[in-house]
Amino acid sequence: MAPIVGEPGVTAATPETPHAGIGSDSAATIDCVNRRRLVLFAGLLVLVALAVLLGLRAASRQLEASLREALGPRASIGALQLGLTGLEVTELRIRAAPGAWPAADELVAKRVSLRPSLSSLWSRGWHVARVEIEDGYLSMQRSRQGKLRVLPALLEKPAAPGAQAGELPHVRIAQVVLHDVAIDFHDASVRQGTHRIRFESLDATVGPLAFPAFDEATDIDLKATLKGPQRDGRIGIHGELTIASLDAKLKAAVQGVDLVALQPYLLKVNEGGVRRGSLDLTLDATVKAKKLHAPGRVTLTGLELASGDGLLGTFGGVPRQAVLAAMKRDGRIEVGFTLDGRIDDPAFSINDN
Repeated sequence: MAPIVGEPGVTAATPETPHAGIGSDSAATIDCVNRRRLVLFAGLLVLVALAVLLGLRAASRQLEASLREALGPRASIGALQLGLTGLEVTELRIRAAPGAWPAADELVAKRVSLRPSLSSLWSRGWHVARVEIEDGYLSMQRSRQGKLRVLPALLEKPAAPGAQAGELPHVRIAQVVLHDVAIDFHDASVRQGTHRIRFESLDATVGPLAFPAFDEATDIDLKATLKGPQRDGRIGIHGELTIASLDAKLKAAVQGVDLVALQPYLLKVNEGGVRRGSLDLTLDATVKAKKLHAPGRVTLTGLELASGDGLLGTFGGVPRQAVLAAMKRDGRIEVGFTLDGRIDDPAFSINDN
């Protein structure tokens, strides 16, 4: 007889059920903790980003006030916009002092972007992370004594009333970027008076710049077109320069430059002139403790000289007749050279050498 359910001594079989709830609760707890951590981390990131933006905003306001004060009365601005991460200046113009500068303007720029550094909030002076100039013009002057002058309206301002003698504002710019800039270089150190060299389509990255000490090594990466009366050439400079000490490691390359544009550096007053020709040059210059060592190679192509002093004339220090004979024979002259000398020696001139 089949057993009766519920009968004493007889137990009904029931299927075993796993304890599934314990594992799922643990996994849910872990997921919840992970989500909280992610939310907390994201919140911290937002707070940090907000703090950075607020700091940059405050630094930008500080930079704006300093910029307006520094530009001075000869400067004009189309518009100045304060953004979250910096300033944007449009249609900037700094006029030159009448009669004291070889050009009408020291600086013109369609757009200037300035991004301050957060260190401006707690450090003395201006601390700028990046300055970017687009579609600009800059004039530079080299004096008869060889001193280079740039933006005297900003960099040669007299000290403020009450300031100690020689005290100037401290400015540190980590990086300056130039896009499509033109430069007029007015050189008064040549014998025939001031000579102007024109650079166009200049793109460069330079920095850092620490004013007024200029005691930091400044990286330079520059490419430009050197304009000439008959043809345009290309110039590139790469390396580093410490402006205060003039210590440098620079590589320069020049391709297809019009010799007519460079003739004041190649000819003395009584040596006639250059009718046509082009120059290619490579130079690897090192300056350490005021001593220059610069090996290089120069190639002159298609050189034609104007009338000069015959057998007594020279071209770049080489007898004129030897230059003409080599050019007639080969159509070009290729020469290796080395510049050596102390740059603080009044008897040493890069122009003459």
